[in-house]
Amino acid sequence: MFFQIASFLLDVVGGLLAGACLLRLYMQWQRIPFANPVGGLVFALTDWLVMPLRRVIPPTGRWDASSLAAAVLLQLVQYVLLLLLLGAGAAWAWLPWLALFGLARVAVSGLMGLLIVHAVLSWVQARSPLSSVVARLCEPLLRPFRRVIPLMGGIDLSPLVVLVLLQVAMIVLGHLQAGVMR
Repeated sequence: MFFQIASFLLDVVGGLLAGACLLRLYMQWQRIPFANPVGGLVFALTDWLVMPLRRVIPPTGRWDASSLAAAVLLQLVQYVLLLLLLGAGAAWAWLPWLALFGLARVAVSGLMGLLIVHAVLSWVQARSPLSSVVARLCEPLLRPFRRVIPLMGGIDLSPLVVLVLLQVAMIVLGHLQAGVMR
């Protein structure tokens, strides 16, 4: 029971901070200004780690390598703590893979969260500063599916299709990560 609670709490904190680092990277790549509520939250959650790393790892074009490095470091720390709690001796060799799969799961979870927020905001409050940022973040993901899936009764079903595909990706990543742990 203790391990489950610790694992859950590490997953929440590590996922939130690593997800914020990945969101920072994605927002910079999409050239979304940070002068909005989402940008303020991202800076508040990530500046303490990204800014010191930026002194060592400079940005490369539109890619902020320090944000990616921060997300990887956070996942590594999360899995080091989990392995220490678990006392798994042989799993240390797989630590980079665990962190990589964990980072991929955080990215997929973040995309799923963005799509859900986008769908809810499109139904409820279409003219808020948050909705325009979320829409810009979701658009590159939804665009290919909108070309293929027609509107049905005026309703865009592409977010639902993308959510199902992302959930399948989460299942695959979970099985790959569990395979590494064995």
